[in-house]
Amino acid sequence: MSLIAREVSRRRTFAIISHPDAGKTTLTEKLLLFAGAIQIAGSVKARKASRHATSDWMEIEKQRGISVASSVMQMEYRACVINLLDTPGHQDFSEDTYRVLTAVDAALMVIDAANGVEEQTRRLIEVCRARKTPILTFINKLDREVRAPLELLDEIEAALGMPCAPLAWPIGQGKRFHGIYNLRDNSVRVFRPGEDRRAENDEILDGRDGARLSARFGMEYEQAAEEMELAREAMPAFSREDFLAGQQTPVFFGSAINNFGVREVLDALVDIAPPPGAKPALTRAVLPEEEKFSGVVFKIQANMDPAHRDRVAFVRVASGRFEPGMRLKIRRTGKDFRPNNVVSFLSQRRERVEEAFAGDIIGVATHGGLQLGDTLTEGESLQFIGLPFFAPELFRAVELADPMKSKQLARGLQELGEEGAIQVFRPLMGSLTLLGAIGALQFEVAAHRLKSEYGAETRLSAANYAGARWVSCRDPVELNRFVHANGAKMFLDAAGAHTYLMTSRFDLDLTRERWPNIEFHLMREHAGLLLQQG
Repeated sequence: MSLIAREVSRRRTFAIISHPDAGKTTLTEKLLLFAGAIQIAGSVKARKASRHATSDWMEIEKQRGISVASSVMQMEYRACVINLLDTPGHQDFSEDTYRVLTAVDAALMVIDAANGVEEQTRRLIEVCRARKTPILTFINKLDREVRAPLELLDEIEAALGMPCAPLAWPIGQGKRFHGIYNLRDNSVRVFRPGEDRRAENDEILDGRDGARLSARFGMEYEQAAEEMELAREAMPAFSREDFLAGQQTPVFFGSAINNFGVREVLDALVDIAPPPGAKPALTRAVLPEEEKFSGVVFKIQANMDPAHRDRVAFVRVASGRFEPGMRLKIRRTGKDFRPNNVVSFLSQRRERVEEAFAGDIIGVATHGGLQLGDTLTEGESLQFIGLPFFAPELFRAVELADPMKSKQLARGLQELGEEGAIQVFRPLMGSLTLLGAIGALQFEVAAHRLKSEYGAETRLSAANYAGARWVSCRDPVELNRFVHANGAKMFLDAAGAHTYLMTSRFDLDLTRERWPNIEFHLMREHAGLLLQQG
């Protein structure tokens, strides 16, 4: 086995997804803690706590106690290199989450045991299913009064459209939560509350000694035993083949805030989650063990370190081996560059990368040369596909509070637009720049960042648009005619793509009738692919 193939086989790259407040960021902290990547977990319970979650680095995240940007963390556990991506749970930032899901090989879905499958989780499930991404499920907060396990599993099966395969089972809940029965090795880990408890100090019992367990845990164990028997009869046994095909989800139970059930999830990620697989490009599928390096920019973040006003492109390595200073080509521009300032992440902490392999996430310092969706190769003209940019439905006009800050505003809008934090539309006619978003909270974050990071205080006002569509046409002359004829509604986005902003659905239908050769796209990628294929 080659060095590259061996290194690829020990990579696990996954994202954590959930509805807000299900405990996703807390579980992220505890996975890092159990892998030895951090020594103390941050608290996300209070907005003004002295400690904050490792994965929440942005100032507004610390103020609000929510994640509004995805974070990348790398750690080693049991000889595997684990790349963990924590995503925003709030639906207003789902576009960032969707793009992160294109960079992972599996997803860990966190469910609040009291609330079950919630709306934002359903949306993320659809994205995973469309990509056939394997999903592991962690049912959290068993230390509280929650719903029955069988009821939760039925709901998850209905939401996923695939069967559950429980690999653990809770014994009791709330104040009478006694522990977790591990169905993989027939052991019982006894619950002991406390955020500082360590798994290596847990009491482990033989799960086959039913009489002893019944004597110690009483009715809760007897009920759990009955439920496990029902689950064995009604649900299929775990099949790794079905899991990897996105046709079954293994299920675990625990309490992330108490560090409980986390070890089982980490072990499952190593044992059953897939290593990096092939990534689709426009011309072919790229295999991870190929000798030549390739990668795709799936996220750009400005000002991760405000002291240095930096700008980092997050690159998912798709194949080969990366080394600093190697000569790479940006497919979109055809330009060569030699990245030297390249890092790996533990959220805001960084370490210089000496080498990276398929599955790893590396950060490349950039000053505007890279954009979302860019493919990097050692020379081959590859274009990876699948990175989504959704048409926004909410719009605001942006005006400066202080006209003397126009340069700061221009820079801020350019960088926020390029990183995908907000969509920025510049008119072909007139001067009023518009912001577009999937959710209203994106506007608040954009205004906060423009003021705090760029010194440009803004006023946002309602704009009379109901939606956006990216436009394309196989005939460039016809596209040019359309753009000039509809100049008042034509804008350029952060990537310079032509975008038609409509005032109503009727407006769009009428324009389509008048211009039958023009294609209107809900996703920017579709417009770009049509032009490239044409």
